[in-house]
Amino acid sequence: MAFDFDAAVTSPFRMQPGLRRLAPGSTQLTLVAPGSRHQREKLAVLSTFADQALLARPGFDAGPALAKLAAEAARSHPGHFQWDGRRALAPGLGVQVEDDRATDLAAGVFGVGDEIGRCLRALPPGWRLAGLLSLTFAEDFAIVDGRDGTIPWLAVALPSHWAPEDKVGRRFAEVHAPVADSQLLLAASERLTALVTGADRWERFVWTITGHPRLHAHPRRTDPARWPATREPEALAAQAWFRTERQTFIPLPEARQAVFTIEVEVQPLALALSDPTRARRVHDALASMSAGVLDYRGLADVRDALLAWLGQRAAAS
Repeated sequence: MAFDFDAAVTSPFRMQPGLRRLAPGSTQLTLVAPGSRHQREKLAVLSTFADQALLARPGFDAGPALAKLAAEAARSHPGHFQWDGRRALAPGLGVQVEDDRATDLAAGVFGVGDEIGRCLRALPPGWRLAGLLSLTFAEDFAIVDGRDGTIPWLAVALPSHWAPEDKVGRRFAEVHAPVADSQLLLAASERLTALVTGADRWERFVWTITGHPRLHAHPRRTDPARWPATREPEALAAQAWFRTERQTFIPLPEARQAVFTIEVEVQPLALALSDPTRARRVHDALASMSAGVLDYRGLADVRDALLAWLGQRAAAS
């Protein structure tokens, strides 16, 4: 994952846009291996809860943005994804989608082609290209519409404790209104929407500590308590996870739209912060979080124990 720890983990912690311009030709999509963790979890969601992951505002035409996304996939990973404007081919998965028809190829690998093909054929026809892109790459996707500031389309199988079905069709400011200390985000919402649907490409990073180990964290299928009963620092840290996201924007300036990509990664906290310097940076950021942010992220009850463990880890050098 292209998560930039130094850029993302700062103190004092602030909820802010944190956009960074991408250089031309930068890779915005992360290929996943057949049978990888991202693919397995996405396949489970799209096979069982597709109606909560693949969502669009009635009447919205996602065709141009999907074509742009497929072209970007073919440009950045030409040996693994091909697109000619009608036919999308993922050779390693043994699956293709042409004119919304999903068919298997003869040479799928590791036995995943049949399962992926069955999943795609079970999706509504208009969602099969999005499904193939989702299962080929680590990222989830959404479309930002700069004309009205809304998010009219989502293909999100791995949400981070939010429900895609509650966000589709809503304005950017509405989507982020529940986020604690989001005044900077909300105040800049119109400017940010205009920026990411312009000609340039952008990225940003977010992170948290969580007691939930899976990539898929839909709030209706996760334990609302999240954390174990223990508040002993070592025991708690052993059941804690460092959850990160790299978010990027693939623009369609001619349509005043952008494809929003979300790459989620989850690592055991001790592994992610094995470097004492990184542990110190996270300690200082966590120590500076407001009460509202701690509550929003489910960290209020475990803050002191995590700070104690992070302080010990930071001193380990």
